[in-house]
Amino acid sequence: MVTGSSRGIGAAIASTLGDLLDTRVLGHGTRSGPGANLAADLSQPGAPARLWAEALEQAGGAIDVLVNNAGIFEASPLDADDWSDSWARTMQVNLTASAELCRLAVLHWQERGVGGRIVNIASRAAYRGDSPAHWHYAASKGGMVAMTKTIARGYAAQGILAFAVCPGFTMTGMADDYLASRGGDKLLADIPLGRVASPEEVAATVRFLCIDAPPSMTGAVLDVNGASYVR
Repeated sequence: MVTGSSRGIGAAIASTLGDLLDTRVLGHGTRSGPGANLAADLSQPGAPARLWAEALEQAGGAIDVLVNNAGIFEASPLDADDWSDSWARTMQVNLTASAELCRLAVLHWQERGVGGRIVNIASRAAYRGDSPAHWHYAASKGGMVAMTKTIARGYAAQGILAFAVCPGFTMTGMADDYLASRGGDKLLADIPLGRVASPEEVAATVRFLCIDAPPSMTGAVLDVNGASYVR
């Protein structure tokens, strides 16, 4: 199952995984449509559990891989009257919904007595932070990385593996808007590669983690940022 698969990175991930033989991809979007046969508004409490139940039903009772990609990137200046509401909404979509889906996936694999894989799409912001209007976004992605490592440490012995991917700027609708608003040339100058990543590059990384990464890599966090942040 891939959340946020109707566009951008999520659509590239779903397409890349869908090209594999003997693989069925269940895509999710806020509304049903191209690339999303599951609909759920993850900003609403209870939506992740309903999404998981519907995905299980469509999958015939077994899901092997969960990719948490759905997220929002909304500016919230410090003097905004709705700053706290924006914080809560971003945390709900980016971190809490992902955590609830991870929890349900782990319980599902434990009940079945089989292993599974989780790939969480975090962000470069988890390590280097983000703009003054995006405290909430950076915090949510930092939490996602910490959660991924905790899952990896806690359930590796049961064959439950967890990985995270931290893209930098990626040429999606969200990144396009941000690049334009922040001065694209200046931001590109901060990327030694000289360009932002493509969704297909992130998708190739996710495919590796879903299918080919050896179990001993569990807990790994892979960067896809053109060397704009190295650690």
